[in-house]
Amino acid sequence: MDMIYENNYIKLCGAVAAAPRYSHTGRGQQFFVFPLEVRRLSGNTDTVNIVLRREQLSQLETEEKENLCVIGQLRTWNNRRGEGAKLVITVLAKELYFCDGPDENLVQLTGTLCKSPNLRVTPMGRDICDLMLAVNRHYGRSDYLPCICWGIKAREAALWTVGTELRLEGRLQSRSYVKLTESGPMERVAFEVSITTANELVPAEKISL
Repeated sequence: MDMIYENNYIKLCGAVAAAPRYSHTGRGQQFFVFPLEVRRLSGNTDTVNIVLRREQLSQLETEEKENLCVIGQLRTWNNRRGEGAKLVITVLAKELYFCDGPDENLVQLTGTLCKSPNLRVTPMGRDICDLMLAVNRHYGRSDYLPCICWGIKAREAALWTVGTELRLEGRLQSRSYVKLTESGPMERVAFEVSITTANELVPAEKISL
């Protein structure tokens, strides 16, 4: 894997749901955001916000292709405005290209557990474990990504401790929930990485990263 993606990689293929709009300016660059709709095998759709630089806008010019593929990294920031989700998760696009392939959703992360795992049972009786993974960037910051795993892996994950280093693979998914506010109940959307495989790094693997 390219060094730029060594600990934070995501590939999405899906349909562009709306035109890009201005998002913010940072480090002297203008950034824009647009929603990408990615279908699951179940038929449900995850709508993910893609952030790109101004010079990448030309890569979104209409082509006679079904899907847009985005390769990049997951980014998080804390929303302190009191509107919408508290933890905002987006995808920072590094590469963009149109394709005729199927919808795709692949996440690969290497990071450190920064909260104790939370094992619980769904109303249907299935084990699920919530994890919070801190993934370092190259310039001293970290992205904090909520992750979930199921079944036997959930029970295994519940035994991990804060500071455990993990390498995992999964998909970025969304879920709706109702938040009680002063104005009444409001429906919101949260994102998390649904884990398919996760392994604790042994010392030799840590040295090689």
